[in-house]
Amino acid sequence: MLKRLISKPKKKPPSAISTLEQLRETLEMLEKKERVLQRKISAEVEKAKDYSKVKNKKAAIQCLKRKKLYEAQIEQLANSQLRIHDQMIMLEGAKATTDTVDALRSGSSAIKSIQQSLNIDDIEKTLDEANEHTDSMKQIQEALATPVGSAADFDEDELEAELEELEDEDLDEQLPQPPSAAALPKRAAPQPANHVDELAKLEAEMAL
Repeated sequence: MLKRLISKPKKKPPSAISTLEQLRETLEMLEKKERVLQRKISAEVEKAKDYSKVKNKKAAIQCLKRKKLYEAQIEQLANSQLRIHDQMIMLEGAKATTDTVDALRSGSSAIKSIQQSLNIDDIEKTLDEANEHTDSMKQIQEALATPVGSAADFDEDELEAELEELEDEDLDEQLPQPPSAAALPKRAAPQPANHVDELAKLEAEMAL
């Protein structure tokens, strides 16, 4: 009576990963058995051929009967492998669905937590403060850019006119200047006629 009152703790259901691993191990075991049976079938076929060659028909038929039994076992193993494959596919699909739901649930919880931490009034207050800081900074920058002292008395029109004069002077300097009179080549002055006659006489005397 006391033993009945004391309930045993319930075992936790196996996880999808452990179950998949167990199914894979079972599938490998069945495939190994199938390979063993295939080798036995090949051996019985060879024996039947050998008995047939020596005209031992009864022994050959016994070999073929064992071959049929092995083939029946292979068929059973194939059906078992098919069921295991079916279970693995269903379990993998269920696991993928569970993982997807868990991920969606986690995402929903994270979004809910973020929304709870935010308040529309706090957001509007923060935006207003940011706009005020921006306006204040613009005013400070404009104040710093305003000329003070002597710079505030400068006439912009007068400065622009002076700049135009400087540009005109620079343009005039870049234009080619006409050559001056001093730079022109000098022509040889005509020699007096008397001097020409004297040269002619001198050349005549030297010829004698």
